[in-house]
Amino acid sequence: MASRIADSLFAFTGPQQCLPRGPKLAASSARVSPGIYAVRPIDLLLKGSTRRSRRCVAPVKRRIGCIKAVAVPVAPPSADSAEDREQLAESYGFKQIGEDLPDNVTLKDIMDTLPKEVFEIDDLKAWKSVLISVTSYTLGLFMIAKSPWYLLPLAWAWTGTAITGFFVIGHDCAHKSFSKNKLVEDIVGTLAFLPLVYPYEPWRFKHDRHHAKTNMLVHDTAWQPVPPEEFDSSPVLRKAIIFGYGPIRPWLSIAHWVNWHFNLKKFRASEVNRVKISLACVFAFMAVGWPLIVYKVGLLGWVKFWLMPWLGYHFWMSTFTMVHHTAPHIPFKPADEWNAAQAQLNGTVHCDYPSWIEILCHDINVHIPHHISPRIPSYNLRAAHESIQENWGKYTNLATWNWRLMKTIMTVCHVYDKEENYIPFDRLAPEESQPITFLKKAMPNYTA
Repeated sequence: MASRIADSLFAFTGPQQCLPRGPKLAASSARVSPGIYAVRPIDLLLKGSTRRSRRCVAPVKRRIGCIKAVAVPVAPPSADSAEDREQLAESYGFKQIGEDLPDNVTLKDIMDTLPKEVFEIDDLKAWKSVLISVTSYTLGLFMIAKSPWYLLPLAWAWTGTAITGFFVIGHDCAHKSFSKNKLVEDIVGTLAFLPLVYPYEPWRFKHDRHHAKTNMLVHDTAWQPVPPEEFDSSPVLRKAIIFGYGPIRPWLSIAHWVNWHFNLKKFRASEVNRVKISLACVFAFMAVGWPLIVYKVGLLGWVKFWLMPWLGYHFWMSTFTMVHHTAPHIPFKPADEWNAAQAQLNGTVHCDYPSWIEILCHDINVHIPHHISPRIPSYNLRAAHESIQENWGKYTNLATWNWRLMKTIMTVCHVYDKEENYIPFDRLAPEESQPITFLKKAMPNYTA
């Protein structure tokens, strides 16, 4: 049961087939014309409103196993006009929701508009990013050592953010955008991941599949909507999923770390030897590094100097990755409907964070160009983003990190639905969704 909970808590957790569900409304019944809403999106999504759209027909009972709930048939939010998109953007906490990319546009069409210089590797800039991360992490450890107890949370926040920069350096190495010397990339990537106790090669193999299958239902190895059959599989699992995708979602990358990277059965035969090398490095770090920390500063010192910054890193790991591709208007599509250009451009979010976070994390959240081509080094992402805005800007999703954005993701983007993209837990199992009700009441709704 524990293994099953870990697998289902995180739809990072691997391919899971979505089973057919009950009868749907006919397309003509569910379609809503642009701009015609009796329900404000912000009421429906963030306040749990049950008022019906003028065009909705009688409620349809949606049965998911033992759960019976009356679900108002709502079509996916209309974004056909600029006014509709502006309204939805305000509701969700976005600055802009992009137009749908035409079907005939290919990923190569977009790549061909990028300046050639954004693909160039600059060793000086690459090693400068290493210097920034090493310096900021060292400063963070110094702050932890010297801070009084009441300032420790600030020191942990800084240090956790700084060590996230190590991950971004390893991330560039995995994408072959750090150095022209591939051996250097493998060594630097492995070393950068060690303080995070993250095996480099297993992560690289799985992350490559995320880029190849971004927002593809079942096959994407990052965030996925919860499959309805998983949500219905057992009361214990359902409660675990609600907590996982609710209050503890900003740390759910820990489940991904455990579930994806240490099981040799999850890798192809051609990958296993490299995976074993990475695992040996991680276990060696744990076997030597952790006892050394405990020997020097004690068990509480291990918590203070390693565990708390590591939890800070996972906060950013979870937050960054779910913001990158999760929103009520961004669909996950089955393989036969999936379009690479639409998934990478329309299905990826550019989100601005405070400047100190952007610096320490090497612009990883300038994310749209990274999905157009993972070979763009992190220090060239802003130049590539400017080019994309000039040529394809009307198709992009833009945001500034804010409470409403996080509230929308954490209280709305839950169970997969083909028509609506996501159905919130509290519409399917209201009596078991107290954590979601709590978040709706407790989380601010500010966008500033």
